[in-house]
Amino acid sequence: MMLLMIVGMAFVTYVPRMLPFVMFSGKELHPFVKGVLNNVPYAVLGALIFPSIFLIKERDVLFGVVGAVAAFALAFCGANVIMVVLGAIAILSAYTFLV
Repeated sequence: MMLLMIVGMAFVTYVPRMLPFVMFSGKELHPFVKGVLNNVPYAVLGALIFPSIFLIKERDVLFGVVGAVAAFALAFCGANVIMVVLGAIAILSAYTFLV
């Protein structure tokens, strides 16, 4: 029974990943569709992160906003991902210490 369950889970995981390759192999997508699909990861990441900005600290909404503004500012200035993360952590550490 366990082996059958593992095979079933493997099948339902494999099919949705392989189906687009089979359906669209050798076909060119419309440039608009390509543009939309290229932006899906960013939209999903934003949808996952944005609510957490306001829920990160229970009684201090400003804590998440300060961290998000710091991260956006560092990213806008051209810092790489590691510097954005470390900079936001440093700024939030200073905010916690000062407030």
